[in-house]
Amino acid sequence: MSFGAWLELIASGLITGGIYALIALGLNLQYGLMRILNIAHGEFLMLGAFATWFAQSQFGISPLLMAPLSFLLLMGLGMLIHRLAFKRLTVTSPNVDVFEARGLMVSFGLMFLVQNFASFVWGGELRGYDYLTEPVAVGGAQFAGNKLLLLLVSLAASGALILLLKKTLLGKGVRALMQSPTGAQLVGINTERLHPLMFGIGLGLSGLAGCLLSMAYAISPSIGEPYTVTALIVITLGGFGSMTGSLVAGLALGVIEALGMHFTSPSLKALLSYSIFIGVLLWKPNGLFKR
Repeated sequence: MSFGAWLELIASGLITGGIYALIALGLNLQYGLMRILNIAHGEFLMLGAFATWFAQSQFGISPLLMAPLSFLLLMGLGMLIHRLAFKRLTVTSPNVDVFEARGLMVSFGLMFLVQNFASFVWGGELRGYDYLTEPVAVGGAQFAGNKLLLLLVSLAASGALILLLKKTLLGKGVRALMQSPTGAQLVGINTERLHPLMFGIGLGLSGLAGCLLSMAYAISPSIGEPYTVTALIVITLGGFGSMTGSLVAGLALGVIEALGMHFTSPSLKALLSYSIFIGVLLWKPNGLFKR
């Protein structure tokens, strides 16, 4: 293989991995902070994708403009969902284990609710649009402009979240809650404000991932569920609660899948991902990047 062919192969994996990382960061934030394993997370990626498609196809709004709007819309929806569902579960659940189990059931319900809503409104057929499809030459290789933009925005958003959590007072409060919820509350950290905000940011990242995904790939109401499963694999690889681990693991998984599909068969993509998932669970159950 030529250098350009290798570059295209690695870059295609990184592009896919950027989406993996973005959705995994949102899910990891929700579970690491609030112990909400949101199985419906991928469905909100799908909502972000359809919102972008609808805005572009009906009103000609640029997907690049829709990227921050998708984030804000899904963030607001996430805060509303937390207030209506998960906040009440926090009050009525006698302990964390019961809360996790009930939260999982609620998220299952949300998954089917959002799926059926999307099918009812937009139908079940594939949707898509053309945006920045012209090839761009980079280092002897060629890439579609929309896919390069997808990678750059996903990396920028992932980096911004990691910096927010590491460098700001808000981030220090979030990390303190992840490490010791009781201790954080004792020193005055307000969970009543942080929990809905972080749940909303988690769904906002999912909506942003959906917006980026729609620029380069066809979408349908059923695209969300596989991304939720992939996000769980990425979180397992990177470590629950580790944001940097989720970013690195998402990019790595995308590259591994691209290499595996190229040198074996595209049909082995799922087999490869699940084999890595099971291997890490058995060998290093806390994740490859968890201290």
